[in-house]
Amino acid sequence: MRGSSLATRLFVSATAWLVVILAITGVILSSVYRDASERAFDRRLNLYLRTLIAEVATPDEPADRQFQSLGEPLFDLPLSGWYWQITRTDTEKGETRASRSLWDKKLPRLEEHGADLTAAGVRLGYVDGPEGQSLRMVERPVDLGADGKFLVSVAGDATEIFDETRSFDYYLGGTFTALGVVLLLTTIFQVRYGLAPLKRISEAIADIRSGRAERLEGQFPVEIAPLARETNALIDANREIVERSRTHVGNLAHAIKTPLSVIVNEAGAHAADPFASKVLEQAAVMRDQVAHHLERARIAARVTIVSTITEVAPAIEALRRTMEKIHRDRDLSIEAKADPAARFRGERQDLEEMVGNLVDNACKWAASRVFIEVSVEPPKEAGAGPRLHIVVDDDGRGLSEAERAQVSRRGQRLDESKPGSGLGLSIVTDLAGLYGGRLTLEDAPIGGLRAELVLPGV
Repeated sequence: MRGSSLATRLFVSATAWLVVILAITGVILSSVYRDASERAFDRRLNLYLRTLIAEVATPDEPADRQFQSLGEPLFDLPLSGWYWQITRTDTEKGETRASRSLWDKKLPRLEEHGADLTAAGVRLGYVDGPEGQSLRMVERPVDLGADGKFLVSVAGDATEIFDETRSFDYYLGGTFTALGVVLLLTTIFQVRYGLAPLKRISEAIADIRSGRAERLEGQFPVEIAPLARETNALIDANREIVERSRTHVGNLAHAIKTPLSVIVNEAGAHAADPFASKVLEQAAVMRDQVAHHLERARIAARVTIVSTITEVAPAIEALRRTMEKIHRDRDLSIEAKADPAARFRGERQDLEEMVGNLVDNACKWAASRVFIEVSVEPPKEAGAGPRLHIVVDDDGRGLSEAERAQVSRRGQRLDESKPGSGLGLSIVTDLAGLYGGRLTLEDAPIGGLRAELVLPGV
């Protein structure tokens, strides 16, 4: 899919939205799971906190008593990451009792870290504990009246939360990656399936251009059916316009032929008169011009409506054999070298007319040798088609630049002793132009004139 294609634009836009949606969804799910893990962890901490508060609120307990009823062995394991601490806050000394796991360390206060009391009367947050541990801590101030005021704190190793969240993110990322690949493959299928009718229209138009069809046929989706109808209407309108133009040109040419014949007949009756001879000469030129424009109108109509594909090598070989027969009395050597893959986007008779004029002209002026070469030039830019190069060389006397310009003009001849009307090269130039090609004249490597014809290929 190329960068400028509709399929690429649809695929890129769908991929971009897919990545954005999956990324946002992943962040949200990760955040939700982290919050859920924190809430579960906090419920565990609050359970220990309430147990400690109940122990603190029990009267007549010795001050150095260690609480053994929390049911968590990690509170007895030194620096395990699980700690509790009870600090008396109504005395200057600030008596403190703590779990064995805290050893000789102390827990920081969340109040000093800017944590506010929740509606339940507790503070929650993350703090740095002993040995640089990351702890999730909950603390609650307790007022026992005459028995004193206390700050009860419980902290647990936050690594559990981080590890669970990281594991969830890992599996979530793998799941979303697999889902993204599946959705991308689905998008590719949808784009190809959805744009398949456009490809059918493209192929149908190519068939029309190549002469294999005249209209867009078949059923198309409702969104594309108007395009197919308008394309068919445009083809019909174009065909009608060209047909009318051909008819007008034909009518005009035939209308001229009748009075022209009368002029020729009247002038022929006075052939000895110099004026009558001049009239006959110009009438012959006019007849050639009428024939030329009729042929041009015919070719223009055929090129405009449809094009066919012509195998070049067989046509060139047929022309070579024909020219050998026509000029067999001069013992000319006519060689042809044609690329078997060369194809002309046009009618075979038009190709034969153009190349035939060039080969016939070369045979008339050649001393002993005529060489024909056909090659195909690949497209120079995206969207362009290949170009067909047909080179005709002869070993005659050649032409100067002024003479080349003269013979390229319609009806100009350099030697009246040679048969023909002088319209050959002009016809080739006109027909090549109608097909989007060109004719150039240069010096041939074998000593005479080189005629190079460039035409659209396939």
